[in-house]
Amino acid sequence: MRERMRTTAVAAVAVALSTALAAPAVAAGPGGGRTGDTDGHRATARAVKAAVEGGVPGVTLRAEDRRGVWTTTAGVGNLRTERPRSPHDRYRVGSITKTFVATVLLQLEAEGRLSLDDTVDSWLPGLVTGNGHDGTRITLRQLLNHTSGIFNYTADEDFGRTYFLKDGFLQHRYDTLSPEELVGVAMSHKPDFAPGAGWNYSNTNYVLAGMVIEKATGRPYGEEIRRRVITPLHLTGTSVPGTRTGVPGPSSRAYGKLTEDGSGPVHDVTRLNPSMASSAGEMISDSQDLNRFYRALLTGRLLPRKQLEKMTDTVAVDDRNGYGLGLMSTELSCGVTVWGHGGGIHGSTSDAVTTRDGRHLVAFNFNGDWTGDPGAVIEAEYCGD
Repeated sequence: MRERMRTTAVAAVAVALSTALAAPAVAAGPGGGRTGDTDGHRATARAVKAAVEGGVPGVTLRAEDRRGVWTTTAGVGNLRTERPRSPHDRYRVGSITKTFVATVLLQLEAEGRLSLDDTVDSWLPGLVTGNGHDGTRITLRQLLNHTSGIFNYTADEDFGRTYFLKDGFLQHRYDTLSPEELVGVAMSHKPDFAPGAGWNYSNTNYVLAGMVIEKATGRPYGEEIRRRVITPLHLTGTSVPGTRTGVPGPSSRAYGKLTEDGSGPVHDVTRLNPSMASSAGEMISDSQDLNRFYRALLTGRLLPRKQLEKMTDTVAVDDRNGYGLGLMSTELSCGVTVWGHGGGIHGSTSDAVTTRDGRHLVAFNFNGDWTGDPGAVIEAEYCGD
């Protein structure tokens, strides 16, 4: 449930950079593309190797550009058996889920079934209220671009102790939480600011967005994502697990420290009930599917031009980053701007970005959540040698 700038979920209470065991780099394996040839991707290969040398158990990455497809892996997918990671690994994508959710909401707008100017209360009456929250003043657009001011439920200290830190997580990792419960955690706090008066990343926004999809269609948000995105694009490695605790194969194990400062032993956190993330971050995918999704999205296959323009109309987050509707823009050091999203959830840190024309894409995953710099990998791919 992390986004690339780490103003997130897991990072809020449980992820910090730390030295850790360094698994040895493993040569790239078969991946349906160029694997051993690093022409044009030498800097990326070095950045992936550096992530593993810095403590990430393993990395899997797929890049696509005018030269074709290039895949690489490093480190291990299983610390016990030392099995390497695979280019075909499926993994939890965390907040990358948000782009899928925003896409479905924008499709519904294009169909005339809702408007981004609708208030949250008009769809979910009486849900966003208390401690200064007022759903009659918050629009669907403000949910999607994080200008609603609604408190981020994963920043609640008790929620963090219960679901992100060791004792709580090991006891509660299989709990089922309803979207209403997650929103209730947020409503126990004051808003961050008045609607439209600022920007702050809040997972609660997208829990609410998923609930609006269900209200507008009569079907769970995950079913709408399957009908509207996964099936039409043939995303065979992508799923919305609901309460299923495992990650379908092929996949690697996922590892976390479950401490606030990133110290201590490594725990296998692969199995968990992703209802704690809900429509803010529960999805599973692989690098090939993520590249296919973002290419289709940015080239207009999923949204009419009007809705795509709304999605890419960003709110400035800082000098180099903007946030649209479930889609981030980042200007890199070499002047290239990439679009996409990052995501983090227990034991899994992922990123998927593309140039605006959908011609140069990269998607990758670290199977550890306490160390590693995804931004360095992205910089290397677009600005390196």
